[in-house]
Amino acid sequence: MNIGIDIDNVISNFNEALLKEFLIHDKKLRNKGIVNENADYITRGMFDWSKNEVKDFYKNNIERIAQNLDVIDGAKKYIDKLKKDGHTIIIISARDNGEYSDPYNLTKAWLSKFDIYYDKLVLTNNPKNDKSAKTRVCLENNVIFMIDDSKTNCKDCIENGINALLMDTPFNRCEQMKRVYSWKEIYQIISKHKQEKINVILDTDTYNECDDQFALAYTLKSQDVFNIEAITVAPFSHKRKNVSIEDGQELSYKEILKICKWLKFDTKSKVFKGSMGYIQDGYNEDNDAVNKIIEVALKNEKTYVMAIGALTNIALAIRKEPKIMNKIEIVWLGGNSLLQEDNKEFNFRQDIQAVRDVFSCKAKLTVIPCKNVASNLVTSIYELKHLLQKKNKLCDYLIKRFYNDGYHGIQERRVIWDISVVAYLVNRSWFETKQIRRPIINDDTSYSFSNKKQFITMVTFLYANNIYADLFKKLGEE
Repeated sequence: MNIGIDIDNVISNFNEALLKEFLIHDKKLRNKGIVNENADYITRGMFDWSKNEVKDFYKNNIERIAQNLDVIDGAKKYIDKLKKDGHTIIIISARDNGEYSDPYNLTKAWLSKFDIYYDKLVLTNNPKNDKSAKTRVCLENNVIFMIDDSKTNCKDCIENGINALLMDTPFNRCEQMKRVYSWKEIYQIISKHKQEKINVILDTDTYNECDDQFALAYTLKSQDVFNIEAITVAPFSHKRKNVSIEDGQELSYKEILKICKWLKFDTKSKVFKGSMGYIQDGYNEDNDAVNKIIEVALKNEKTYVMAIGALTNIALAIRKEPKIMNKIEIVWLGGNSLLQEDNKEFNFRQDIQAVRDVFSCKAKLTVIPCKNVASNLVTSIYELKHLLQKKNKLCDYLIKRFYNDGYHGIQERRVIWDISVVAYLVNRSWFETKQIRRPIINDDTSYSFSNKKQFITMVTFLYANNIYADLFKKLGEE
């Protein structure tokens, strides 16, 4: 489990040291001591100093103070225990705020001085300037718990689905959230935390190419992680192959039932046909898939929609019931990376208006681009035969479909694109991501960006070997 940890007032005794320095300097100024014990903070009205006096003293002394901070009781002991338990420690501090000449090396030296273990050190801006800065780091690093003394940071993390523990200080007690008072308590909470299965809907054009079958099988084989709420059929069509949307729906539906039967997954009230047209062509009808997406989203606190086809079903569900935007997170394989000039890619261009709808709504969205990212997921018929042949009926079928998917002819090497979405929710440490402003979809399918502070997660790289190792292991099991 990835754990994010702030430094000041969480690992270090920042407030205690700062107050001590203010008391020493106050004797040189007026020697009045603390004049307002109920002040918001040490630097805001606690002492009878002018704003300039506070500003000048803080600016001239903060670096020296930070270098000489002590470690809070129990911090090193329990961080070491968390490390020993197998957790990943990510130090996330808002010290990149202009107060320090070299904040990274100052912080690194201090952590080294006290032998504080960490796997990664990230510095962000102050929450006053960017309240979501730490949240974005947490999302990019798949942080499950964030420990911080800032109520702003904790609140924003919680709103974005990250567990936050607010380290108690005299200056954050007005906020009602999960508060901790010691490192022993922090360790106990994290140790008792049991990650529950996540609710998922797989929206798939299952008979299109061969990668959807692999993704569906991977999903069914990952039920230690997933509570599979529904499998919905996304529309696809191929004019060149004379496959209409109606044909695609029927082929995909039968393919889902076949694979589910092989893997003994009960499909009753689980598999639903979807849209018979594209929004960009004027389609705006109810269908079973749209209604099921809405039903599942409204009943759960959170549902992940794994989208590996056109976004039509999901966009229609949001249009019909906007309330689901706050209850779903969409993980979509579509478009291309920001290194490309356009998004003329199958899932994207099948229904560009559906993409616009999803990108412009408030639902949380993670995009796994095809070219330059998912395109790393190349494998060969020889690898599949070596690892999966004769393991079971499903594996033999997948090998056959891989060799000739029915649309692109016989190929010895292919990209199994769609497994990327499933793998992302199985283990996000196999992916590198960045938070970007929600793109605007131009008429030529390219992206442009506004200054609005609305972000999506864009996957920038994936570790194909990790993903394939997990996939092949699971597919080969009885």
